[in-house]
Amino acid sequence: MKTIFLAGVAGIALASAAAAQDLKFPIGEGDFNWDSYNQFAESHDLSGQTLTVFGPWLSVDQELFESMLAYFEEATGADVQYTGSDGFETQIRIDTEAGSAPNIAVFPQPGLARDLASLGYLEPMPEGSGDWLAENYAAGQSWVDLATFEGPEGEEDLYGFFYKADVKSLVWYAPENFEDAGYEVPQTMEELKALTEQMVEDGETPWCIGLGSGGATGWPATDWVEDLMLRTQSPETYDQWVSNEIPFDDPAVVGAIEEFGWFLGDDYVAGGKAAVASTDFRDSPKGLFDSPPQCYLHRQASFIPSFFPEGIEVGADADFFYFPAYEEKDLGKPVLGGGTMFGITEASEAASVFIEWLQTPIAHEVWMAQRGFLTPLTTVNTEVFGDPTLKKMNDILLEATTFRFDGSDLMPGGVGAGSFWTGMVDYAGGESAESVASEIQDSWDALK
Repeated sequence: MKTIFLAGVAGIALASAAAAQDLKFPIGEGDFNWDSYNQFAESHDLSGQTLTVFGPWLSVDQELFESMLAYFEEATGADVQYTGSDGFETQIRIDTEAGSAPNIAVFPQPGLARDLASLGYLEPMPEGSGDWLAENYAAGQSWVDLATFEGPEGEEDLYGFFYKADVKSLVWYAPENFEDAGYEVPQTMEELKALTEQMVEDGETPWCIGLGSGGATGWPATDWVEDLMLRTQSPETYDQWVSNEIPFDDPAVVGAIEEFGWFLGDDYVAGGKAAVASTDFRDSPKGLFDSPPQCYLHRQASFIPSFFPEGIEVGADADFFYFPAYEEKDLGKPVLGGGTMFGITEASEAASVFIEWLQTPIAHEVWMAQRGFLTPLTTVNTEVFGDPTLKKMNDILLEATTFRFDGSDLMPGGVGAGSFWTGMVDYAGGESAESVASEIQDSWDALK
């Protein structure tokens, strides 16, 4: 069995068969798309075959993933062995190079998959997968582009299938504060800026922003810049920036940094601009819930409620809205986020059939009905979401016209997790956008 090669590696969970657990939801009951399950089961028989899967999910996420795998096993008769590791990125390189790779690898971000594809360690997706994604995922071509890489001979192909997404383009607020002040949720960036200015006129502080994160201080600002790039420039320009086809100090990028700077005015942010870099990102949203509030708005990804004060209930005490696009720029509704991508690292019939399985609504709905799952698949029944907050986030994802992965995660580590972070701290400290952008580009050039 191929999971044996993982034995003894620190941080790796023992491989387990998904079928060892009961099916979470009885087949045929509830609002699930059981037709998709039945049709798939009738047309696929993998009895006697084993599928090995290796990924980063451990603990609760592993249990949730395996609850979905159990239905694949039930439908096909396959034996699925999943192994999770907190050292996935290192181990998958070792195993592919050694020729002992699993059938399927679950990549937390596409950069590593791109590297393996260029070395010939990934198999292209089954024929037709790209057309299917373009037709069935919201902003479908975006997902195709994100998983299209150059192979070992320089030819481009689709090497990944995204499953389970995250949304970053969110603004959090306390509904009671809005109601007391008579504020309404803005629908455009123009309205968001007007609301910000209105709050200042009313003697209030609009934003809580914190860039502090220990050794990773500065990363929250990179999300701001990425979101604003998507709201001021075309998706193609965003892609050119992330790949350095246009330099970091291009006017388009400098403009996005300065857009972020607009929100950093002393009157606009709690504590003033000077406090932004020293405020921990985990503490920054707490000002929403003070009495009186320190601020009214906080831009952050879907995970931030984990750092809200104890007792704060999302949907009642806290809520969120889409970080809006400029109406005048006509760039649609872009969404910034992340996602996990499945790649075939050891081809087999079961591996190809599993990619087909991921195209069924039921493969998404089983996890949706529990927790911690968003999907761009337009054919799912969103009424099965077990959490109304996740349903609302998923609606934002499904309404997206463009989806782009967190740009800093796609850049070389020395830039995306280095000079970009520190550059944003310098910018918040008063250095010009042009100077910061030039320094970041210098660091990128030094890697070449």
